[in-house]
Amino acid sequence: MASLVHSMIVVVIFASFASVAIAIPGTATFYTTYTPSSCYGFENQGTMIAAASADIFQNRAACGRMYRVTCTSGTNQGVPQPCRGGSVTVKVVDLCPGCSANGLDLSMEAFSVIADPNAGRINIDFTQV
Repeated sequence: MASLVHSMIVVVIFASFASVAIAIPGTATFYTTYTPSSCYGFENQGTMIAAASADIFQNRAACGRMYRVTCTSGTNQGVPQPCRGGSVTVKVVDLCPGCSANGLDLSMEAFSVIADPNAGRINIDFTQV
């Protein structure tokens, strides 16, 4: 019985490290005009959406991918401590040509879930789900 408990603890610890290891650091901004989008034209995809930097977007290969995004800190360009805690899951619907590598331009609604919009730009970790 003790070896089973020990094995389960090892599995839980490994799983927690694995989820941290695949998180990608980047930055996020927000936008407010959602259509048309590169992936879906004028089709409404809701408000939990994002435009992705060219390295993520990969010439439309990322269309429809879902990412869990977490605010990690401010960028010292706005609110000093903008993060609200928690994460938001967004769907890639567009290209963000002005985003730096590993950048996501979140809908204002999605950005607002994880950070104060007055910050304008935040540091994030994101993971494909």
